[in-house]
Amino acid sequence: MFGSAEKKPQGRIDSLIGAGTSIEGGVRFSGGLRIDGEVKGAVEAVEGADTVLVLSEHARVEGAVRVRHLVTNGTVVGPVFVADSLEMQSKARIVGDVEYSVIEMHQGAVIEGRLVHQPEKAVELKLAASN
Repeated sequence: MFGSAEKKPQGRIDSLIGAGTSIEGGVRFSGGLRIDGEVKGAVEAVEGADTVLVLSEHARVEGAVRVRHLVTNGTVVGPVFVADSLEMQSKARIVGDVEYSVIEMHQGAVIEGRLVHQPEKAVELKLAASN
């Protein structure tokens, strides 16, 4: 795995876009989302929430993906922005640029685009003003 620290996503899936389902338009979610069908539009997680997107080997997303954790065995055509961890399984394919913090690629996974590493954001601590 490339990156400075191993981060694993939560295991809970709250929503499902099933096989044979096609959505045209953007999808915004919190928690966990699994896609087995097709989305033509952006897929983005609520900012600041601990979210995970799981794409099965039958899934196809045509649009930008912006999530905290992504586990994919499907296809994404568009830019991918992953705040924490990206796991690409053996049948995964991304056609577009990928921004990531930590990445794991299984043999057979393909990225047709640029890989841009985003270092972890430093936390700034400030001392409280004394009274």
